[in-house]
Amino acid sequence: MVRQTIEGNIAVAETAARCNARVIPAYPISPSTHIPERLSQLQVEYGFDFIPVEGEHSAMSAAIGASAAGARTFTATSSQGLLYMHEVLHNASGMRLPIVMAVANRSIGAPLNIWNDWMDSFTQRDTGWMQFYAKNNQEIVDLVVQSFKIAEATEFPVMACFDGFVLTHEVSPVDIPTREEIDAYLPAFKPKHSLDVRNPETFGAYAAPDSYQEIKLQQQNEMNAALPAIERAATDFERAFGGRKQYALYEDYGGYAAAGARTVFFTLGSLAETTEVAVDALRKRGESVGLVRLRCLRPFPKEALVRAFSKAERVIIVEKDVSLGFEGILASELKAAFYGSSVAPKITAVVNGLGGREVTVRDVTALYEKNKQAG
Repeated sequence: MVRQTIEGNIAVAETAARCNARVIPAYPISPSTHIPERLSQLQVEYGFDFIPVEGEHSAMSAAIGASAAGARTFTATSSQGLLYMHEVLHNASGMRLPIVMAVANRSIGAPLNIWNDWMDSFTQRDTGWMQFYAKNNQEIVDLVVQSFKIAEATEFPVMACFDGFVLTHEVSPVDIPTREEIDAYLPAFKPKHSLDVRNPETFGAYAAPDSYQEIKLQQQNEMNAALPAIERAATDFERAFGGRKQYALYEDYGGYAAAGARTVFFTLGSLAETTEVAVDALRKRGESVGLVRLRCLRPFPKEALVRAFSKAERVIIVEKDVSLGFEGILASELKAAFYGSSVAPKITAVVNGLGGREVTVRDVTALYEKNKQAG
C-alpha cells in the first residue's frame, strides 16, 4: 500500500491500471477527463491497450467488444457522455459482460452545467448495471478494486461513482494498493464466456417473445441474488488490506441508527460526509440523530435498509437528484422498500444540491431543526 497525496481522478486511473485492465477505451469529458488522460500516459508502463475513440457511444461499444473477447475492461465517463452510452449500456448488461466504469457524477442539461449532482448515473439505474457510490477518494480507490472482483464474480457490469469536482479534483492523501497487493486480492481474469473460435458461443442474439421475458427474469433474479457477492468482496478487501473498514451495502454512521436514534438522515456520496459533521454537532447537543449512508444503489438492498431503519421514528432523505414530475429518486426507492414491512417511520424528503449548489453543514442542521419543530 502506497500513501500518496493525489487528485481523485488520478487515483482512480492509477488504481485501474494496477488492476490489470487489459483494454481501456475512453473519451474525455469533464470532470472525468483526467482519468483517460492519465491512463493514456500509463499504458506503456502497465502494458494495456488504451483506445482513444471519437465519442462515448464508441467507448462503450469498444468496451463491449473487448470484454466479450475475454479482456478485463475499464472505462470512465460523466454526465452527457454517460447518457450518450445509454443504448449500449443495456447491451453490456444483457450480454453479462463484467466491464467496470468509473462515473464522475455531474449534472445533465439543459441548461448546461458542469457541476455535481447525481442525475447522470441515477437516470441509468435501470440499465442492468450495478451502481456503487463513494463518499471520499479513499473509498473510490477501494471501490474500483472491489468492482472488478464483483463484476467478474457475478457477470454484471459495474459503475463506481464519485462526485464530480467535489472528489474528482480534490487532492487528498489516499492509500493506493500496489499491483502485487491487488493481484493477491483480485485473481487473474478468466471469463466464464468469451468469443473463442475453439469454443463458439453466441453473444447478443435475437430473442423472440417466447424467450425474451425469461431472459430478463433470469437477469433480474441474478442481480438481486448478487448482494452476498458484494458483501464478500468488501469483507475480503478489509482482510486483505489491513483491516480498513469497508461498507458493502450501506454505512450506519457511528452505529447510531442501530442504537435507536429517533431521527436518521439518509443520503449518499460526498454529501454523507457533510451530514456526518452535522450529526456529530447535533449529538453533542444531546439530539437523538443518526445517518445511514447508501453505498449500493443497484442492486437496491431493501431488506438491509429496512433493518437499518427499524428503530427510527423519522427519516430525512437528502438527495441531489429528482425524477421530474414526481419526487427525488432516493425517496421513491426507500419508500418502496418500506412497503409491506412493519417499519413505517415518518419520511421527509428534500432535493438540494442540483447543478453543484452547495449543501452546507448549516443547511443539514437547519433541516433537522425544521423537521423537529414540525413534529
